[in-house]
Amino acid sequence: QVQLVESGGGLVQAGGSLRLSCAASGRTFSSYGMGWFHQAPGKEREFVAAISSSGAYRYYADSVKGRFTISRDNAKNTVYLQMNSLKPEDTAVYYCARSVYSSWYPSSDPTEFASWGQGTQVTVSS
Repeated sequence: QVQLVESGGGLVQAGGSLRLSCAASGRTFSSYGMGWFHQAPGKEREFVAAISSSGAYRYYADSVKGRFTISRDNAKNTVYLQMNSLKPEDTAVYYCARSVYSSWYPSSDPTEFASWGQGTQVTVSS
């Protein structure tokens, strides 16, 4: 059984930074890829970033390339999202999720993710 808990969200001014964390409670964390998605009010959940099980391969949405960095610490069963140069349009609830399959190559397809966390709110003021 896998449980994911996001943390690190908050209120920040445009141009500022936040680091989100996603702690996994369960077995075989290091065997699966992880991803971050966000959802703004009235909008669909949208892909942000993903990382392979080893951390060697990373994939980002065009809107966050050069600003966000996904990473993981398998010894701590935790995945991170470092968010720099934040913009008001980044305001959303951020969710992490585990890939459905092991040995998975990062993608943006939400059907390839499962075990969603409860989310953490990120608000960027202008």
